[in-house]
Amino acid sequence: MQDVEQKPVAEAVDEAAEVEQAAQQAMDPEAAQETAKEETEDAQAAEALAAAVAKQEEYLAMAQRVQADFENFRRRNQNVRKEAFDDGARSFATTLLPVIDNLERAILAAAESPDESLRSGVEMVYRQLCEAFEKRGITPIDRLGEKFDPNLENAVMQGAPEDGEPGTVCAVLQKGYRMEGAVLRHAMVKVVPE
Repeated sequence: MQDVEQKPVAEAVDEAAEVEQAAQQAMDPEAAQETAKEETEDAQAAEALAAAVAKQEEYLAMAQRVQADFENFRRRNQNVRKEAFDDGARSFATTLLPVIDNLERAILAAAESPDESLRSGVEMVYRQLCEAFEKRGITPIDRLGEKFDPNLENAVMQGAPEDGEPGTVCAVLQKGYRMEGAVLRHAMVKVVPE
């Protein structure tokens, strides 16, 4: 016996439809032209659709890039604004440091004055300025008795060995200040030689 391939029913139906269509086309030349025309139009429509989908994907990718670029620009702009504000605040605080130094000198001078209201008024102004500095994150650099740190202090004098341990700050000649970790003004100090 011969082995006969069995085809599924759907394939057999498709083949029968193709054979019937070929037979009709052979009999009717106009139908063949019309079928060829439809196939050409279908192919053109498929190409147009593929081109439109490709354009759509290109525009979508472009829009996503523009959106990402804008987000990066916004983030950079926000950082630049914050840095500019902080630079301005540090600059303004630096201009106020001589004022606080003079208020400290005025308090020392008023301590010897018999006018109690003068001393209390100068102390009140000094306290208010110190509170404003604290609210803005400006703190004095106070390292008396600690190891000398050139990042925070400028050594302008040498002390005597009996003033303290070698390499430590034995006197603060002018207070230093820092704001949020950045040094506004280094402290001028006297250091015990090593």
